Amino acid sequence: MPHVTLPTDQPGIRGLFRFRPETAVPLNGLVEALLCGPSTLTRGERELIAAYVSGRNECRYCYSAHAAYAAAQLPEGMELVESVCADAGAAPVSAKLRALLAIAGAVQRSGREVTGELVAAAKAEGASDLEIHDTVLIAAAFCMFNRYVDGLATTLPDDPDFYTDRAKLIVANGYLGVLAKEATPAA
Repeated sequence: MPHVTLPTDQPGIRGLFRFRPETAVPLNGLVEALLCGPSTLTRGERELIAAYVSGRNECRYCYSAHAAYAAAQLPEGMELVESVCADAGAAPVSAKLRALLAIAGAVQRSGREVTGELVAAAKAEGASDLEIHDTVLIAAAFCMFNRYVDGLATTLPDDPDFYTDRAKLIVANGYLGVLAKEATPAA
């Protein structure tokens, strides 16, 4: 049961956005820019970073959601997501993505754990300054989102298809597009 009285039975962050709708647009805007905006990392790779951090933070809602969103956008699907979350160092991803995941893992523990060595290793594998920046910001943002969702004890969907159905909406419309659709009253 959530720690605050929510005006909806929507699970996870969706219920919190209904509670404080004035926060929904800027927070979704940040996620839209980081996970859907122009980047040399694919949308699936960026969602994978979000799922990885959320899994490490043991945030079941955010992990389940972003794992589904990543799987929907990666050719290897959920098998790759689960492999990365189980052991990013041994997962079948590019050396560049592996180095970026190491940076994301460091951010998840503490921003101060991102060392010059981790950054140099990512750059040696071809990561750009923008990719390193965005990896750090995705990881930091998802630490915040994880703590927001879990800190207010939001509910989890009972239906496991919730996440895969939601993934289709996110892939097709992005975060701001889905937010706009959900804010429009049904006719």
